[in-house]
Amino acid sequence: MRDIFTSEHEDFRKTVRSFMEREVTPFHDQWEKDGIVPRELWTKAGELGLLCFDVPEEFGGAGVDDFRYNVIVSEEQARAGANGPGFSVHSDIIVPYLSAIANDEQKQRWLPGCVSGEIITAIAMTEPGAGSDLQGVRTTAVDKGDHYVLNGSKTFISNGIHSDLVIVVAKTNPEAGHLGFSLLVVERGMEGFERGRNLDKIGLHAQDTAELSFTDVEVPKENLLGEEGQGFIYLMQNLPQERLIIAAQAAAACSYIVDLCLDYAKTREAFGKPIGKFQNTRFTIAEMATEAKITQVLVDDCLRKHLDGKLDSVDASMAKYWATELQNKLVNQGVQIHGGYGYMLEYPIARAYLDSRISTIYGGTTEIQKEIIGRSLGL
Repeated sequence: MRDIFTSEHEDFRKTVRSFMEREVTPFHDQWEKDGIVPRELWTKAGELGLLCFDVPEEFGGAGVDDFRYNVIVSEEQARAGANGPGFSVHSDIIVPYLSAIANDEQKQRWLPGCVSGEIITAIAMTEPGAGSDLQGVRTTAVDKGDHYVLNGSKTFISNGIHSDLVIVVAKTNPEAGHLGFSLLVVERGMEGFERGRNLDKIGLHAQDTAELSFTDVEVPKENLLGEEGQGFIYLMQNLPQERLIIAAQAAAACSYIVDLCLDYAKTREAFGKPIGKFQNTRFTIAEMATEAKITQVLVDDCLRKHLDGKLDSVDASMAKYWATELQNKLVNQGVQIHGGYGYMLEYPIARAYLDSRISTIYGGTTEIQKEIIGRSLGL
């Protein structure tokens, strides 16, 4: 047990692990083929209390403001090699916006369903022509008195097919620069809100990722999240937590990859002995295990800072950049250790290879993280 977790956290980990073994692992291969997980999985997770821990009890949540529980869910998903359920996007990235800046009426309207899994959320930032550079967003929301008229398109939206609530980043004042963005909550069924195809990705096949379009969608003023013109600031405030959870997922994936390689090296034989008995394989896995452990120490240090309210954007960027780059390095080595079998999708290392590639891109690319770190050094 890592010293950042208590016995209560480890008891919770057992609950999550049991859920993964019972409700996820036996079906994940089929979900990979389907390109989506069933909605019932969300309500099952909600019934077990695996979603949105920080939501106050008055709005249906547990009221536990302890991000370690969020990390445990992500770690156990990684341990199971199950990247389909979009729980992390929902609980760690999107619902925190609702908890932090929604008014009481909005919280009462939305949060209970988020906790139960009956409402699935997404956030729509990325556009066909705007990724890491949010200043390039072209989606607009025109003030019409008691509502906004929303027009634009978004892409690469996680939970996009299942989503019932979508926080949309839109320009409400194109002349105001970074103070011209607002967050609008678009609900399933609003006229003019359309979902495109479930995107065909090279990995994360069971996780629904969609294109969304908004054509003259009338969004009532009651669905403005926070204050008009403050959207960019809200997004920046939540980025350290978003990058921390991606780093935590990557660190857990590194450990998972090492375990896959260890198991294979102990059982796969060549020239009359297990391949782990060859010095090159033994040394490679020794290096992998060491790097994975070092990365876990870095991520746990950032988690401690986050629990104390002291995690800044620079440390979060360091963790996100380092952990995701290592994840890609280790999974590449893991495929090599597995040889021809590493190229077969029936082997978990092959699926991990495909699933890992996105980690250095989403949540801000490695290059963006290095830019943040470099600027902090006065460069």
